[in-house]
Amino acid sequence: MNEKTGPYHVIDLPPGRRVMINMLDLAEPKHCMYGLLEVDVTVARQFIAEHKARTGETLSFTGFLTFCLARAVNEDKAVQAYLKGRKQLVLFDDVDVGLMIERKIGEKRALMGHVIRRANHKTYLEIHQEIRSVQSTPVPPNRGLPAWFRFAMLLPRPLARPFNAAIRAIMGHNPTIPVALGGTVGITAVGMFGEGHSGWGVFPVTQVLGLVVGSIAWKPAIVEGRIEPREMLNLTVVFDHDVLDGAPAARFTHRLVELVESGYGLDHE
Repeated sequence: MNEKTGPYHVIDLPPGRRVMINMLDLAEPKHCMYGLLEVDVTVARQFIAEHKARTGETLSFTGFLTFCLARAVNEDKAVQAYLKGRKQLVLFDDVDVGLMIERKIGEKRALMGHVIRRANHKTYLEIHQEIRSVQSTPVPPNRGLPAWFRFAMLLPRPLARPFNAAIRAIMGHNPTIPVALGGTVGITAVGMFGEGHSGWGVFPVTQVLGLVVGSIAWKPAIVEGRIEPREMLNLTVVFDHDVLDGAPAARFTHRLVELVESGYGLDHE
């Protein structure tokens, strides 16, 4: 039956990948709205390049997006509301931004979740320094997850499914649990897959609001009536339509783009 199959070998799926699969299953299917944007990030990228030329330090671009996202959410916290059951919403005062940060495990690298707590009260430089600190510190036991939760996420799929269904039900009635694990909003970056070419990422974020950071490419744009080459970021904004309508989502997106394109907060660093 498999006579035409060439040589192959079987390897174990890494524990971190198994945890990720089951954690994605926890994200109960939402009615999502997606916005595919082109955002002019020339100002921010120039600032980061000039800072590196002057000091030798590479500032975090993801940190800048985190800073802008936190500020935009802080102005309209309804965009990070979570359903509690089917009749209530929970509004969080703090903007906690969940990120995936690559860290070293011996000679290898692995992604690990980290939450920038109270990001709406931090400067861009503080967020940048926190990201760099996390990147340089050893990976904690269980990758920072509670032991019981990591154990559950490593269960075989047939056993994990009823357990995940129970966790989803608990989280649906107590949104503080998913927020404690992954933040109120999230950012995931896939831009490295299309560097120099236009490309958007569409990803099922686990939070009610998420940014999927795509590639950056030079494109012609009109600036004050002139055509100029600009660095354009392909950015996907994902909203939970169960808690937010299109009009407030559009207003939030407009404000977020305004902050990013203006290089908001960089001149204060």
